[in-house]
Amino acid sequence: MSILCADQIRQFSENGFLFLENVITATILRQMNNEFEQWKEESRQHTAAYGETFDHRPRFDVEPGHCFERPALRRIASPVEISETYLSFMRDNKGLDAVADLIGPNIRFENAKINSKQPGSGTQVKFHQDFLFEPHTNDDLITVLFFLDDVTELNGPLEVVPNTHKDRLYNHWHDGVFTGSVSEEITNEMKPRAIPCFGPAGSACLMHARLLHGSAPNLSDTPRTLFICEYLAEDAIPLQANHIPSKYMYEVVRGQETGRVRCSNYEMILPEVPTGASFFEQQAKAN
Repeated sequence: MSILCADQIRQFSENGFLFLENVITATILRQMNNEFEQWKEESRQHTAAYGETFDHRPRFDVEPGHCFERPALRRIASPVEISETYLSFMRDNKGLDAVADLIGPNIRFENAKINSKQPGSGTQVKFHQDFLFEPHTNDDLITVLFFLDDVTELNGPLEVVPNTHKDRLYNHWHDGVFTGSVSEEITNEMKPRAIPCFGPAGSACLMHARLLHGSAPNLSDTPRTLFICEYLAEDAIPLQANHIPSKYMYEVVRGQETGRVRCSNYEMILPEVPTGASFFEQQAKAN
């Protein structure tokens, strides 16, 4: 179902991102938040990353300082594997309808995660491009960030640098180490151009996988939790292992299987396949 107008499609093409309100219904939003709260309560019983994913890495990641009294669950890998609510929503939602308007009609699911910044969280996301974690034969990949909480200017909103999806692919390796982020020099150059994306719970931000982005720590007393789904054109074939694999990866969620492959002209160094609970461990290497 087409939901975007010509002006919204033009905005995404020019800027590399698009903000949409009222993407999650009140009922589904309540269900998703209830399940996240249950996972957060469970995390009180753990002192380090725990659980197991499709590739046997920990599913639940906690930030330094996490404890029973102050739980700081910051990442859940592939929640679609442990929740029918999240799985059903991943397969059918207005954000996915918008993705099909932009790169459709045949769309695959790439991966999903929940990123959460609890009040006072020190976790920040250094500036990076998602495509540098997941090379494919073409770059028609869109990340959809669904807001499970109200996102404000103070609780660590996504910060995007408009138009950088048309720019070069920046190196995420430094001194032989994959840091999953651009250099400090590039960050200092680009950060003044960054725009925060904030809005009410139930909204979504669609972001091209080449768009440079990051986020600051949560300095507020309110949480900032996102359900993040990556979708790609059906004819974009992976060139390296999925960095958040699941039993649902590459499922066709819109249109049909064509058996075709389409290639873009680009060069990059292949990323490091993560071995830890999340890419936060890779980005910590940049410190």
